Amino acid sequence: MQQPPGGTAYWYDSDDDDARHLLEALRVFRRSDEAMRRRAGREMAMNLTDLRALRHVIAAERRGDSVTPRDLAEDLGISTASTTKVLDRLTGSGHLERLPHPRDRRSVVVVATPDAHAEVRARLAGAHARMLAAARAVPEHCRPAVRDFLLAMAASVDTPDDAVAEAVVGDDGAPAAGR
Repeated sequence: MQQPPGGTAYWYDSDDDDARHLLEALRVFRRSDEAMRRRAGREMAMNLTDLRALRHVIAAERRGDSVTPRDLAEDLGISTASTTKVLDRLTGSGHLERLPHPRDRRSVVVVATPDAHAEVRARLAGAHARMLAAARAVPEHCRPAVRDFLLAMAASVDTPDDAVAEAVVGDDGAPAAGR
């Protein structure tokens, strides 16, 4: 098991070592998760945005939801023009198909091909099985606390901190240090 690096209290108050170690462990996980996604993208010959798009489509299909190009643009946080380029690459590579929308003939839905499902399973099944095993190793009585912690962390980074951003960049977009 990878251990978080110790010895630095740069970002966090050193008065609470347990909390700091927990945050450092989360950072180690994030780096490892990003590395896994980069590896999967390289192995599948696609960039991270394409991989995220494919993941979004497959996840929606598993829930029984349809995905339109607009839905995909919103999820990826990119323009519809950029989404068109992503879809062109993924349909060209045989990972996705554009099909007529079942209720709106002006629109299309995006679906993953059977080959894409098989490739994703082949590339990520091992990592997903290991992650599930790690989650199952957490004692049942601790799981709600771990879940709440992770959701609180997600909310904390999803919330913009304008004061910090302004201190680093400045409200005019110029680096604050150059003022």
